Amino acid sequence: MEDNKKYTIVFAGQGAQKPGMGKSLYDASPAARAVFDRAGDGIKFDCFEADAERLRQTEVTQPAVYTMDMAAYAALREALEIEEGRFPEPAGVAGFSLGEYAALTAAGVIGSFETGLELVRKRSMLMAEAGTNPDGSRRGTMAAGMGDKDAVLALVEKARGADVLEAVNFNSPQQTVVAGDISAVERFAELAKGDRSLGVKAIPLSVSGAFHSPIMRPAAEGLAQALEDYTFGEPKLAVYLNSTGSIMEADMKADAIMVRQIQSPVEWQQTVENMRAGGVETIVEVGPGKTLSGLVKKIAPELTTLHAEDAESLAEACESLRRG
Repeated sequence: MEDNKKYTIVFAGQGAQKPGMGKSLYDASPAARAVFDRAGDGIKFDCFEADAERLRQTEVTQPAVYTMDMAAYAALREALEIEEGRFPEPAGVAGFSLGEYAALTAAGVIGSFETGLELVRKRSMLMAEAGTNPDGSRRGTMAAGMGDKDAVLALVEKARGADVLEAVNFNSPQQTVVAGDISAVERFAELAKGDRSLGVKAIPLSVSGAFHSPIMRPAAEGLAQALEDYTFGEPKLAVYLNSTGSIMEADMKADAIMVRQIQSPVEWQQTVENMRAGGVETIVEVGPGKTLSGLVKKIAPELTTLHAEDAESLAEACESLRRG
């Protein structure tokens, strides 16, 4: 494979987790095994043995998925280095929500896996706390609005009332995720079901909070304070940012990016469109599942999508990249 900047790597985010994730890579790849071993027995249990209910807990999910992302990336690098004699650097990296921390680590902005894991743990605890009412009950939730974006946005305005309700993930031309207070998200779903002429279908998401919404503002404030103790590097790869869909610019501060991201929408459609406009032909998803690959096909069906989440898909991705 020529190092011709025609492919990018994208990292899975929260919601892609699944029981048993990473065990195949752990058994097959020394590089992936090293990442899991550095993460420790607790995260290995959560990835390999925890059930779906435990994996829905934000404080569990985020460190586990970040570790899985980085293990899959290490396995991909290892396999391509063996086959190619070197790792063909991608045109850029991106990650969906939590996955952006893996992208920043791969690009060298976050200096090590251990530092990234520490930051993700802080982030997950802050997000869980921000999403909880004083009595311990869950405050917010999320739903996928399937249909025209403008129709979804109009329905958000109609359903909001005095509560928090915002569009937070612009995933594809026909999928916009909304988040906010539980009562507001329920109204959004009821209105979508009650008026079929809108052409919007609301699908509840199995999440523990209203991520990327104003409900996360306290988490952003806590993260800003925590990040004062860290130093970050310059990106060695182009990083496409969630908050803009564009490449991280030289004068951007990593801590400001992380603080903004936790409470701002994810511009995933714009990210993929900008990759395509930059000449990217192949997008490789690393980490659990194929959610991002599915979204890419809805945004830019002409692009080739590959994924690496286990030994079999890793081998297929490497073979395709080698041929390409």
